[in-house]
Amino acid sequence: MDEHMPGSTFRRGDCEIYYEVQGDGSLVLFFNGSGLTLESSALLIRSFARTCRVAAHDQRGLGKSGMPEGPYTMSDYAADGAALLDALGWSQCGVVGFSFGGMVAQEFAVTFPERVQGLVLMCTSPGGALGASYPLHELAVLPVEERLRRMPLLMDSRFTEGWLPEHPADAAIVAEAAQRITAPKSAKQLEGERLQLDARRHHDVCDRLRHINCPTFVAAGRYDNLAPVANSEAIVSHLPEARLHIYEGGHMFHVQDPAAMTEIEAFLHGLQG
Repeated sequence: MDEHMPGSTFRRGDCEIYYEVQGDGSLVLFFNGSGLTLESSALLIRSFARTCRVAAHDQRGLGKSGMPEGPYTMSDYAADGAALLDALGWSQCGVVGFSFGGMVAQEFAVTFPERVQGLVLMCTSPGGALGASYPLHELAVLPVEERLRRMPLLMDSRFTEGWLPEHPADAAIVAEAAQRITAPKSAKQLEGERLQLDARRHHDVCDRLRHINCPTFVAAGRYDNLAPVANSEAIVSHLPEARLHIYEGGHMFHVQDPAAMTEIEAFLHGLQG
């Protein structure tokens, strides 16, 4: 049975956080990518909800959540996730993080290891000496035209001017990313994204990865220049219960390689037992 609970809110400190729960099956807490909201990630969240009961929230400063005074830290984002589990009465669950959400998921897992049944880290990085993802805070201050020029090859090293016309599905991925870059944004949206990127650039769990002792599914796109495969390899090298899965795609490998979501969902379904 596919259940979708209407959106609701809870409060942690001075921040009101909007969340939704949908699907049925293994309990999963989902952390979103940079600048993304429940609305902009609806397709990915619904995909997980086909086989899992997924709790996801608009991160502080974004979407329908509040924007308390900054700066924000990675521990703030992780603690917001823990507070969501408390609001739902979930003591443990699987945890999935996409891109920036994978950084938050690592912070969550090293801080609250007792709450994580299993961990899925998608196209992300450990930070620090083990490798950081591309510095999006530097990209964000460039002129729009320059961001539009650089983004395709950051998303996938194959996304050249010669490649895209012959691969319409990849061209659609680039078009969607370009739309997010050029879309009008309110002052609140811009400030929320800035605060998130500022926290992101300080992400570093290198010295704390040892605290993660749950089964971990690390997924990377072979052609990803935002979160290179080497960064996922570094994560796996420090986690005895981690396995690396490399897919034929870039940062959006989960829509480029059909095997990706099938295998990730099978991993999450296995946590139910």
